[in-house]
Amino acid sequence: MKLSDDPAAGVIANFLAEDHCRLDRLLQAAVSHPGRVDRDTYDQFRAGLLRHIGMEEKLLLPALQRWRGGEPVPVAAKLRLDHGALATLLMPTPTVQILATMRRILADHNHLEEGPDGLYALCDRLPAPEMKHLWEALLAAPTVSVMRHSDSPAVMKTLEGALARAGYRLEPLAVLEKEESR
Repeated sequence: MKLSDDPAAGVIANFLAEDHCRLDRLLQAAVSHPGRVDRDTYDQFRAGLLRHIGMEEKLLLPALQRWRGGEPVPVAAKLRLDHGALATLLMPTPTVQILATMRRILADHNHLEEGPDGLYALCDRLPAPEMKHLWEALLAAPTVSVMRHSDSPAVMKTLEGALARAGYRLEPLAVLEKEESR
């Protein structure tokens, strides 16, 4: 994929939406065997999601804020809260409850970024020099190494706080068990 001279091409939106699809496929593959998480695939998902969050936090949101004369895009605060919750969900060992919560947040979150009025479409409206700089920075975004999982009480307390700030909570086990029995 390359940056086109046609600003309607949506190259940034397409690039990032395709990354969402890639991440969705990795997460699905990691949990494709009931009762077991493929750790290698899940670690690829974790690294990919952290890289994707980093691109949005360090590149997209600042570029849009500069373009808007220092004013953040209205959805920036919500996206940042979601990013914090998602990153924290990646810390503990994945469980059915954690994965279900992550999927729910991603479904809501991706909707805010994709589509004709989403965050990514805004990036494709940047002036050509800024868009070119952003595109090059996206392509050069480094891979991310993941740390070992931690299931400490401190991590779980941090997780609950990050979810609450973003307006979420861990999916109740009773709901998950009911869904599995169908």
